[in-house]
Amino acid sequence: MQELDLEIDLEKSLGPWLGKTIKITDYYLHEAFQQHGLDISKEQMIVLGKLNKNDGLNQNEIADLIWRDKSSLARLLAKMERKGYIIKRQHEQDRRVNLVYLTESGREIFRKTRPIIQKAINILEMDLSKSEIKRMIEILKRIQDNFTKELKTL
Repeated sequence: MQELDLEIDLEKSLGPWLGKTIKITDYYLHEAFQQHGLDISKEQMIVLGKLNKNDGLNQNEIADLIWRDKSSLARLLAKMERKGYIIKRQHEQDRRVNLVYLTESGREIFRKTRPIIQKAINILEMDLSKSEIKRMIEILKRIQDNFTKELKTL
């Protein structure tokens, strides 16, 4: 069988540019949280945000919302529980289901992340027009839809 010699110009592909942007953003948030004395990761902050909007989600719902597999989410939630940011309680009707709730400490640290997140958004959108931001969101949604559709075929 002959091996195909495929030349891929990564500089002209969206993947590496999206990946690098995500890594820079993650690094910025990590450094900013540390600088403000906040013991939280971006992933933990995202979970706190989801619970802040809808407290008492079950672990499967959280996994679906943040695109994490169940085992890595379980580790993340265990760490957050040790830090005192969340508490897990068994569902009254179905003991196999854990519901996740914010603690007062979790609400407080989430509140403290808000100015840092807003500054990150301001940096991210600096020198972009409202129409460019809107268009970028539309494009990213299409990319996400493309992958979501493809994942269903795997």
